[in-house]
Amino acid sequence: MALTLMFQVGFSQSDTTIQEDEYFTVRGLVREELSYQPIIDATIQVNGGSYVTTSYDGNFRVKVKIGDQLIISHKNFITVFHTIKSDDRLIIEVQQQQKNPSQKDKRKRKVEEFIQLIDSADNYLKRDAERSIQFIADALDKSTSQSQNAEAYETLGDLYVFWKQYDLAITNYKIALQNKTSNSLKLKLAQAYMLDENYSESIQVYNRFDANRLSNYQKTEYYEGLGDVLLKQNNTNGAITNYQKGLLVATNNNIAPKITDFNSKIAQGYNMQGDTQQAETFFKSSLSSAENESKQRSLEEKVTVAEFNNVIQNYDDEISLRKEVIEDLKEIEKDSIVSNASPLSPQKQNYKIGNALILQKNFDEAIPFLDKSIAEADKREDLETKNDALRKKVDAYENLGEYDKAKLAFEDFVASVDELYIKKLQEIAQNARLTRSISESQNRITSLENDRELNRKNYELTIARNKNQQIVIYSLIGGFLLIFIAAFFTYKYIKEQKLANNLLALKSLRSQMNPHFIFNALNSVNSFIASNDERTANKYLSDFSFLMRAVLENSEEDFIPLKKEIELLELYTKLEHFRFKDKFDYSIEIDEKIDIEAFEIPPMLLQPYIENAVWHGLRYKEDKGILKVNIEPLSSEEISITIIDDGVGRKRSKALKTDNQKKHKSKGLSNIKERIQILNTMYQDRVAVVIEDYRQTEDVGTKVIVTLKKD
Repeated sequence: MALTLMFQVGFSQSDTTIQEDEYFTVRGLVREELSYQPIIDATIQVNGGSYVTTSYDGNFRVKVKIGDQLIISHKNFITVFHTIKSDDRLIIEVQQQQKNPSQKDKRKRKVEEFIQLIDSADNYLKRDAERSIQFIADALDKSTSQSQNAEAYETLGDLYVFWKQYDLAITNYKIALQNKTSNSLKLKLAQAYMLDENYSESIQVYNRFDANRLSNYQKTEYYEGLGDVLLKQNNTNGAITNYQKGLLVATNNNIAPKITDFNSKIAQGYNMQGDTQQAETFFKSSLSSAENESKQRSLEEKVTVAEFNNVIQNYDDEISLRKEVIEDLKEIEKDSIVSNASPLSPQKQNYKIGNALILQKNFDEAIPFLDKSIAEADKREDLETKNDALRKKVDAYENLGEYDKAKLAFEDFVASVDELYIKKLQEIAQNARLTRSISESQNRITSLENDRELNRKNYELTIARNKNQQIVIYSLIGGFLLIFIAAFFTYKYIKEQKLANNLLALKSLRSQMNPHFIFNALNSVNSFIASNDERTANKYLSDFSFLMRAVLENSEEDFIPLKKEIELLELYTKLEHFRFKDKFDYSIEIDEKIDIEAFEIPPMLLQPYIENAVWHGLRYKEDKGILKVNIEPLSSEEISITIIDDGVGRKRSKALKTDNQKKHKSKGLSNIKERIQILNTMYQDRVAVVIEDYRQTEDVGTKVIVTLKKD
């Protein structure tokens, strides 16, 4: 049997420290172990992608970065794998393979290469999806059995579960089960169906199990998984029953991690039923068992119980637990940093404490914890938590009546929202690139599987051709059908990803729209307070607070009832008129034929047009103007909403702006344009907007016509 040896010689090419993501050129030599004869035309491949070959003297140069894996292969020796750790020169020494290896040796060589490739795929699974998929594809190419095929497709399914591509995970787990049946694979398939929100299919897979044929640990996974699905379907009694069965198995067999999990999940089930007393009992058990398990698990369970205390409004216990978590985190983070995605992160815990104190109306005590959350989030570049903490800080200052500080905090919040918006756009682009890459890789693997299947069938058909020629035709039809199905699922997957990206973009636009509106309105409040008596200012601020709460409540929806939007519009127009009584009068008229309960509209769609009419049209008018909102039917399925002002018009308004105003680009109307574009893509052109001059006089005014269709 041929052995492959590999080591590095410590001749450093550079004293400069190499950064993890920095590319550099490494030199190397491939030679025979005993004779030191160079190996010519050996292939040096980087992560299954680009490659070079050795020259006449066995030398090579290749561009890499720290963490890349080199695959050194040649027909005369077993493939060598090496992970780049520095820029030192490499010397690869190999023993020559015998010239005419036996079939047994060839098979053993392929098995070893398959194992190395699968290990490499596991190594990159959570760090680099593209590399991991490439190693799996190479492993499938080396596969010599159905058992190896099953292992490769199971690994691919695990990868897609981690990267939340659950439909692809289901597909690959099914292919793995076609090659080899195992209970662990079936459990993974059932879990993938649940994660993909296909609860009926998940339960069907669980119902096909015979629990008595499972190992003790598999029994705990079975009862936990089935309980999770039933809980998703709001079948709390069924979920609790399965969790209790699993707890019994875990307790009898001393499976400590599962004892903690089941106690915690039983508690959550009782909480969903409203039985907080039973929930508290099981949460005490979960906290106790987690404490005996590990510091990390103990912290995770404390956070879970803290969330429960928040729900039942037991804020003192919630705050106490979160403070313990923050203290214990200091010990854990001596060895490893807790990621921003983890609910354990100190910035999230400080934010939650601040939120609990606000709910207790302890606004003074809440602010220091929110400041800690903001500082920690800044240090760790956690924009989402920072954004939430800043928003709560604004609420705290407002409730304390410290409006100057509230205004400053709100300006920080708006700046944070803009930064978060940019980050979200970058994430959308990155996710789109990753989605395309994963889709292409999956297509390559699907094509490889189809090719393997076709080759196998063609081989069988060649043997049996004299017996029945029709088998050839049926096999070809089957092969093309497989390709058609693969193309269909790829199209479906791309379509779903496009929808997901649109939803994320829409959420980002909404997250920008609300602060834009609130910031403009807050400026109005501030100006009004400065120029009016205290009683009138308080009345104005009370109406504004009601409007702001209503806007924030609707901010997560794509569409809201037209009735709600009209109520918000009436309140906003009333506030603007309250400030500019001498500039305009207004009317909102709704045709009696229209059933406003039957129509839905994107939230905050009409307000920016009213705002523009007042601030850029009527405000500059010398005499008193008119603002009209008319809602009229076009048909039983369609209405028009017309916003008319007799202000100075768009052209003259632009000319009247100061240089400073011209530099400021309003986000309101451009934001609406993008929202309408995305919503029409998703909901089949339900909204249309036309903006034109109202008349031909000196004050031409502006007319905005919004056409709205029923769902």
